Amino acid sequence: MNLTDAQRRHLRSLAHPRKPIVTIGRNGLTDSVIKELEQALAHHELVKIKVNIGDREARNGTVEAVCERTNAALVQRIGFVATLFRRNPDEHKVTLDPA
Repeated sequence: MNLTDAQRRHLRSLAHPRKPIVTIGRNGLTDSVIKELEQALAHHELVKIKVNIGDREARNGTVEAVCERTNAALVQRIGFVATLFRRNPDEHKVTLDPA
């Protein structure tokens, strides 16, 4: 999914007050974490995740892998927290057009 700059700005503003709902720990990207992310993205569309991996390169690789495996778009990543978006085709919860 490709997002425009305006859409990314809008999604960042919507995500700002939200807390991370999925944490990826030292066990890395397991099938249970992917399953939990799939459910969260289907329900919320816009989610924050926390990646508790100390090495920056490994953290970047994990975020990229999450996006690939869940078919989600990366909205932003700051430190250990990444914001992801994936449109629910059945029921839109988040508007992409900034008001």
